[in-house]
Formats: sequence, structure tokens, C-alpha cells
Amino acid sequence: MAALRTPRATASKSAAPDGERRPGAQKSAIAAPARKPTIVPAAGRKLSVDDLRALIREIPDFPKPGILFYDITTLLKDAEAFRRSVDLMTEPFLKTAVDAVVGMESRGFIFAAPMAYRLGVGFVPVRKLEYGTNTLEIHKDAIGKGERVLIVDDLLATGGTVTGTIELVRRLGGEVVGLGFLVELMFLKGRDRLKGYDVRSVIQY
Repeated sequence: MAALRTPRATASKSAAPDGERRPGAQKSAIAAPARKPTIVPAAGRKLSVDDLRALIREIPDFPKPGILFYDITTLLKDAEAFRRSVDLMTEPFLKTAVDAVVGMESRGFIFAAPMAYRLGVGFVPVRKLEYGTNTLEIHKDAIGKGERVLIVDDLLATGGTVTGTIELVRRLGGEVVGLGFLVELMFLKGRDRLKGYDVRSVIQY
């Protein structure tokens, strides 16, 4: 299947704050910090944003000294927290006309697919080719001309990956109607690169 590609913006990985640091899993060679407890809300109470933030494990000096790594796997393994995260990411767009949800590899897939299910639309993956090419790729027939697209990822940092994805969607003739993220690193000002778009995030640092 033919595909479109676009160069992906990069950011320095040598010092904190690091534009490319992302929530995710640790390498197996790193000893795991103390496990965060499961949060059980009182009967009838939904998990709050603060509850969700408390389930994200913070790992200092990983993968390099001076970098604080946000590990969302401790949130994802909690069924209620995962469900609540997807609900909170979806709610701002329930009244928006959406034809497809685009998710970015790899952790964007985790949230984009259930959000597409909730919205009753299809899911479109955008792949990252990181074997020395630093590009994003999407199938040419993934989005039809005039289709309204919601773009989803786990993290908004510098905004480089999402701006590349927006470019791909627009080249296919799609219209970006929203951008949804679980976590936003406000100090990196990625939102500043996305002016004119409806940008939503659940947890801010």
C-alpha cells in the first residue's frame, strides 16, 4: 500500500528539560521503583485528574541524568484509571463531528483506538519510521478528502510529532477538528505551535 511520509521535527535529548522524553516503559535492566498503589474511589465517585496523575510513576535520571521520565504503564494497568483516562480524553469531542481518529505510534494507538470506538468512527494509525529516517507515514487512502479528523497521542511535549501528523492529514485533504492528549508538558510550550486548533489534555505538568 502506498504511503505518504513527512519529516518529523526533532528535539535535543542531551539535557533536561528534554523535548522528546515521553511516558512509557522502562528498560528491563533498570530496577523498578516502588510500585504505586491502585487507587480505589469511594462508591459513586469517579477518579479525578489528581488521582490519575498520582498513578503515573516518575523516574528521575532516566534514561539520562537530569531527565524525569513519566511512566504511564502504572496508570494503564489500573482498569478504572485507564477507562477514566479514555473517557476524559473523549468527552471534549463527543459533540464534535468526527469521521476518523488518527493515533500516532506507539502509545497514541493505546488511546486513539478506544476513543474511535466510543465516537463510533474508524481508527487510522500513523507510523514512525525511526531507522535513521525520522519520518511519519500514513497510507494514501487512509483519509478521504473533506473527512474530519481527531488526532490523538499520549503526550504533548514540543509539538513536533503532532505538527508532522497534521501536515500528513492536510495533504490527504482531511480537516483536523481536534487534538487530544493524556499528558501535556506545559513548560515545553508545544501548544504554541498548534494555534488555531482545538487542543485538549487531561493531565498537565
